[in-house]
Amino acid sequence: MTSSQDPSNQTPEYLSTIEVAQMLGLAVRSVQLMVDRGELEAWRTSGGHRRIVHESVMRWLASRQRDPMGNSSQTSHTHAGTKPKECKILLIEDSAHFQNLVALLIKQHFPNASLHLASDGISGLTKFGQIQPDFLLVDILLPGIDGAALISTLKSDPQFARCKLIIVTGLNKGQLLPYEFALKGLPVIHKTNLVNELVPLLNTQIVQHLST
Repeated sequence: MTSSQDPSNQTPEYLSTIEVAQMLGLAVRSVQLMVDRGELEAWRTSGGHRRIVHESVMRWLASRQRDPMGNSSQTSHTHAGTKPKECKILLIEDSAHFQNLVALLIKQHFPNASLHLASDGISGLTKFGQIQPDFLLVDILLPGIDGAALISTLKSDPQFARCKLIIVTGLNKGQLLPYEFALKGLPVIHKTNLVNELVPLLNTQIVQHLST
């Protein structure tokens, strides 16, 4: 329900409509309409700007019954009736918003996957060596070491050969040009399209992983 008062006595995390639009891969107007319909919980500042409760965004995502490919969330991870083996996914991302979003998508669509998190490139390299993940999701802009340098380092590691890599970024095509040397041949998902593109891409790669 939309409220006109600032709930100052509460301490949830609030997001702007632009931030929610980027998280969900939707137009800002679509997010505004979702607030107006009561699908997202929000309040308005004294200047009339919407502030959306982060938890309500996560609840909305969790309530989705079907994935972007039109398959049931309970079956999107299966392959020809084969019981999926557990796979390990490492996400190297410094944004708590996107860590939470990826965690929710993985939990909802890939219950047999274990997700591990690193908030910077240095800890990401350490966890990669410790975990030996099957899938690696990496942001390009990271504190400590940027994603391109991280990817180049991993490519020189023989253990990297068995790991599938997906790039997640907020940069546009022009901004990605300096990183082309590291991104060649790798799938790249823009953060505004994360909800729509990550699940089907991971689903395809997990099927391939199961068949090897």
